[in-house]
Amino acid sequence: MIVTLILIALVICGIWLFMKQPQFGKLPSGERLNRIISSPNYKDGEFRNRHLTPQLTGDANMFTITRKFFFGKSKLTKPPRPLPSKKTDLLNLPREKNILVWFGHSSYFIQVDGKRILVDPVFSGAASPLSFTTKSFPGTDVYTTDDLPEIDYLFLSHDHWDHLDYETIIKLKGKVRQLITGLGTAAHLEYWGYTKDMIIEKDWDEEIILDDGFLVWTKTARHFSGRTFRRNKASWLSFVLQTPTMKLYLGGDSGFDTHFAEIGSQYGPFDLAILECGQYNAYWKYIHMMPEETVQAGIDLKAKNIMPVHWGKFSLSLHDWDEPIKRATAEAEKKNTSLIYPMIGEEIDLRVLATGAKWWEGVVRGWD
Repeated sequence: MIVTLILIALVICGIWLFMKQPQFGKLPSGERLNRIISSPNYKDGEFRNRHLTPQLTGDANMFTITRKFFFGKSKLTKPPRPLPSKKTDLLNLPREKNILVWFGHSSYFIQVDGKRILVDPVFSGAASPLSFTTKSFPGTDVYTTDDLPEIDYLFLSHDHWDHLDYETIIKLKGKVRQLITGLGTAAHLEYWGYTKDMIIEKDWDEEIILDDGFLVWTKTARHFSGRTFRRNKASWLSFVLQTPTMKLYLGGDSGFDTHFAEIGSQYGPFDLAILECGQYNAYWKYIHMMPEETVQAGIDLKAKNIMPVHWGKFSLSLHDWDEPIKRATAEAEKKNTSLIYPMIGEEIDLRVLATGAKWWEGVVRGWD
């Protein structure tokens, strides 16, 4: 019994010491915490979604989920071969070009109207505090922070590991002019060495006036936050980005809800809506959309074009690696909606936004 208790104590101590590492960040405190407490979206010690949002559906529990991850996963949660990709020279990109480059999952680069924008970058090769778990698919790590030019605006939707990557954020120091994120997330960023004057930290439904005709409205999403066992101490956002010539919706992570139609009515139409499409399951359907809901969310937003993200780099669910895009393209064709699905690294012209080849079919069928 004594030996068992000692072993348990050592394990607990080891976990505690591990979670003291800097990549876990910091919880809000002081003036920041006071601002959070006064938020209408914060109640009983945590941020709340606008509508009731259970983490799991009523018929699911952690035992069920754990068993499914070990014994109920698809055999194709990871691609059978390295994914194809392209390499765009972002360092020498003329400022007058208006392009988008997807890095896989929810990371992407936008250059529009002379400004360079980066969203939720993850270049460490893993979406986890343990680098040997949740590793990126072979072929998807063709970019590093060294391949990025100076960034005018870095958008961070929330603090989950697959959106806020410690290693990437550290390496980006010196390249980023302004960070835009939700209440509470800035506690991590300041702890990691970013200065307060670099960070714009907002609640839902706030306006940010940037320079040269760039405006941002921080909007709600239906999700959660947290880098440790303590959840919802920081907020989660979506963004409406108005540039001098375009209007974009940067969706972050979100389950389906009425906010898409509300945002569409107030701010639409959008030239492009970038929406999550992947890592879903019926067990957690309130915090991640099904692919068909992704298409409907774009329609509700009054988006002329939809780009599905949150797939193609990490396996965080039970479905086939390419199921999200297959289901989304089928639904978009059914509803006559324009879907954009670039290959990782491919340069997409924001003025054209043409639908390309279904490149993932070659991975499954073994094409070169």
